Amino acid sequence: MAIVEREMVGDGILKVTLNDPDRYNALTPALIDGIDEVFASIRHDRDVRVVVLTGNGRGFCAGADMSGTGGVTDRARGRGPVGFVHEMQAHLMDVVLAIHETPQPVIGAMHGAVVGGGLALALTCDLRIATDDAFFASHFIRVGLSSCDLGTSYWLPRICGPTIAAELMLTGRRFTAAEAREYGVLNRVTTAEELLPTALELAEMIAANSEYGVRMTKIGMWANLDASSLRAAMELENRTQVLGTFTGNMTEAGEAFREKRAPEWKPM
Repeated sequence: MAIVEREMVGDGILKVTLNDPDRYNALTPALIDGIDEVFASIRHDRDVRVVVLTGNGRGFCAGADMSGTGGVTDRARGRGPVGFVHEMQAHLMDVVLAIHETPQPVIGAMHGAVVGGGLALALTCDLRIATDDAFFASHFIRVGLSSCDLGTSYWLPRICGPTIAAELMLTGRRFTAAEAREYGVLNRVTTAEELLPTALELAEMIAANSEYGVRMTKIGMWANLDASSLRAAMELENRTQVLGTFTGNMTEAGEAFREKRAPEWKPM
């Protein structure tokens, strides 16, 4: 079995599963390489409209491999102390960026432990769903490091606000799925049985929209998270909308509305 599995589970919906349950899907070099490879293959696959990222076994991802048995990434071999640690860290960083920067929306569907690097993977997804027994933690600080790791210091204050993020990052405490929903980390909290169906329901709603609309919404939303001003954000929006009129989909949507049918979107 592959350490990262991929399976089409609906029209345009790909399920990507972390599959190293004996290690609690810890972020070993092999698992990171597996995620990188899958997301690299997704980037230009137009048959994939939405990705659901989940994990096998007792939990989604327990973060760094603390067992010491997960091996070393090839890019770190033969380097000095600084270079070795830097390349191991950069290897981790690359997988977070691979998920965030894939053109398709990514829905994290999580259960059990979502801690440390697992929390970072969750935060870099576009939407997040978890079971009611899932738990989360910025555990980096609990192993003597900073909680500012793998994008957590970027995402958590933006999602939760700086006050809540400061508490979670400075204490490293566990927080429940109910708290995560309250803090804005989760879109849905559900049961184990309903986790995948709930993720698929959201994925189907996204995939029902036009290819252009979904792709440009993801790009524009995250770009404008860092916009320097309202005017700068709206200038990007204006150009996206002008470009979008040339797809013909706005005309098609109007015709579909008048004819009381679902639109037949033109490809991007």
